[in-house]
Amino acid sequence: MTPIDHAAISGRPPAGRLVHRLARLCLLATIAVPCFAGAVASHRHHADAKKTEKTDKTQAEQPPVTPPEDEILAIINGQVLTERDVDNRGRLFALSTGLSISPELMQRLRPQIIHQLIDERIKTQEILKRHINIEPEQIAQAIGGIESRNGMQKNALRNRLAQDGVSLTTLIDQIRVQLGWMQVLREEIGGRGRITARQIAQREEALRSEEGRPQYNISEIFIPVADPRHSESELEFTKTIITQLRNGAPFPIVAAQFSQSQTALDGGAMGWVQEDSLDPQVVDIVRQMPEGAISNPIKVAGGYVIVTTNGKRTIGHQLATVMTLRQAFFPFSAPLNPQAPTDQQKLALQHAAQAAQATHGCAAMEALNHSLGEKHPSDPGALVLERINPQMRSVLSTLAPGQSSHPLVSTDGIALLMVCSKEQKNIAQQSPSEIADALMNERVEQASRQMERDLQRRSVIEMRNTTKAQQQG
Repeated sequence: MTPIDHAAISGRPPAGRLVHRLARLCLLATIAVPCFAGAVASHRHHADAKKTEKTDKTQAEQPPVTPPEDEILAIINGQVLTERDVDNRGRLFALSTGLSISPELMQRLRPQIIHQLIDERIKTQEILKRHINIEPEQIAQAIGGIESRNGMQKNALRNRLAQDGVSLTTLIDQIRVQLGWMQVLREEIGGRGRITARQIAQREEALRSEEGRPQYNISEIFIPVADPRHSESELEFTKTIITQLRNGAPFPIVAAQFSQSQTALDGGAMGWVQEDSLDPQVVDIVRQMPEGAISNPIKVAGGYVIVTTNGKRTIGHQLATVMTLRQAFFPFSAPLNPQAPTDQQKLALQHAAQAAQATHGCAAMEALNHSLGEKHPSDPGALVLERINPQMRSVLSTLAPGQSSHPLVSTDGIALLMVCSKEQKNIAQQSPSEIADALMNERVEQASRQMERDLQRRSVIEMRNTTKAQQQG
C-alpha cells in the first residue's frame, strides 16, 4: 500500500500549481526506441558496397554519414529541432506512463511530439525576448517535488533518467518552458490578473442561482488542429492517446506531456465546473459518462478534447467526510522483494509494529516521522474520505482519532497513518479562494491561447524531410 500523497488522491490540485503539474510524472518504466533510420541507412550502405565491390579504403574515404539522431526536423525562427530532441521526449513519455510502448506506437506519436516541441521552441523564444530568467533553484525545486511526491531519494530521478538513456536536459527544458510561460502570461495579463472581491461575489451569486444543477469534476486533454480542413492526423493521434489511457496510462501524466491547454500544468484538472462553462459537445458526453471513464474524441472549436470525469455532484449539495491525518514513514534502503526481504527491511517492520502500539496522538506521530527523516510529509493535508481509493478508505474509515493504523508496507518503505480529525462537510460550496482560482484559470487560459495563436502566425517555421519522415511516407 502506498503512503498518503494529497496531490494524488484529493481530487483537487493544491495551491502550488506550477510545481504540482510535474509532481505526477512518476518514472516507472523504460523503453528503447530503435533508430530505424540508422538501421536502414546501414543496410543500404553495405548493400551498395557489395554491388559495386568497393574496397574498405574507398569506403573510408567517403564523407561520414550524419547520425540520424542529429538530423534536423525543423527550423523555428532560426532554432533547430533535431531527431534526438524528439526521441528523448518520446522516451520520457514512455517512462512517465509506465507502459510498454511499441516502436510502432511511438512512430504514431512522433507528429504530435514534433508539434509540441515546435510550440515549446516558440514559447522559449518569447521567454528569452522578455528577458525572463528561470533560476536553477526553481527547476531544482520542481525536480525535488517530483522525487518527494513519488517517494524517491534525492537525485534518484537524475539517476533513473541516465539509466534509461534519457537526457536530464529533456525534463529540465520542459520544466523551464512551463515555468517561463506562466511568467509571460503574468506579464501579459498585468493588472487584469487581480481578482477583486466584487468579481468573487458575482460568481458566488451566479452559483447560488444555479443551486440544484449538476456540476462535474473534469480533467481534459486538448489536442489543437492547425487546419480544420485536414484534421486526420490529429484525430488519429487523439485515438492513439485514448487507447493508451484505457490501457492504464495515468491521465495526469499524459495531459502534462501532450495537452495544449493551460490545464496541462495541473495534469489536465479543470476542477469543479458547471455545464455552462463547458462546450456543448462536452456537456453531452459528460452527462452520460460514469466516473473514471475515458471519452472518445470530442470535436470542439480549435481541436479535439479527451475528458474523464473524476466526480459529479449537485451545486450547493454534497456532504462528505473530511479528514486530517499525520503519517510516519520507515524507508527501506533498497526496493522490497517480498520473497526475500533484507535484514534492514525486517528490522524496519519490527520498529513500525512497535511504533504503532506506542505512538499516541498526532503530535507524537509527527515527531516520529521527523525522527525518521521525513521521507514523506507528516501532514498530507485535508482529505475527502469518499475520494480516496477503496483500499486506503477501508483502512482510514475504521480508525478513531488518535489511533495508529497497522504498518502499511510498500516497495520503498512502511507507513503508519493516524486520523487527527473527522467531520461531515458540504464540500459543494466553493470557498472565495477556490472561486478566485477558477476565475484566474479562465483568464490565464484565454490569454495563453490568444498569445500562442499570435506567436505562431508571426513565426517562420521550415520543416525538413528526414530519413524517418521518408520511411513513414
